[in-house]
Amino acid sequence: MKKMIATLALINAVAAAPALAVDGTINFKGKIIDAACTVDLDGAGATTMDVLLGNVYKNAFTGVGSTAGGTASATKFNILLKGCPDTVKAATVKFDGIAYSGDNTVLALTEETGVATGVGIQLSDKSGVLPLFSESASYTLVSGNNVNTLDFYARYIQKDAAVTVGPANAVATFTVNY
Repeated sequence: MKKMIATLALINAVAAAPALAVDGTINFKGKIIDAACTVDLDGAGATTMDVLLGNVYKNAFTGVGSTAGGTASATKFNILLKGCPDTVKAATVKFDGIAYSGDNTVLALTEETGVATGVGIQLSDKSGVLPLFSESASYTLVSGNNVNTLDFYARYIQKDAAVTVGPANAVATFTVNY
């Protein structure tokens, strides 16, 4: 009788255990490196930068998808990497921020009093439009005391049928991936 009770208790314990199913496998991979390059945004060691897009007339936009002044209107900005170790040969950059109405190819304007509407800020690199949360094109790096200049561009792009006037600022953070 004691054997039967023990056997029933074991069966109940196994039956009460959660069922585990395997639907796939995720392998996490990476590398620990000696050191990273030093990020320099202004040539003097700054890690914060203002990119001035200037004043743009609202009638410069001609419809959804248009950019003020056309495709040549982008403002160039640089991220400088210095003191890269010999083991680091290339880098990509990933920009993060708030996407415009779920469109991760356009950075939303910051919420502030009187903010402009109908436009956002589009980032690009040497390969074209650079979506948020995605790695840029790869930049070859030179080690040592050399300065590596990574070129990027920003411009306003019309996203809605109507554009209103007001401050048109946005914030993005970035990560350099080696």
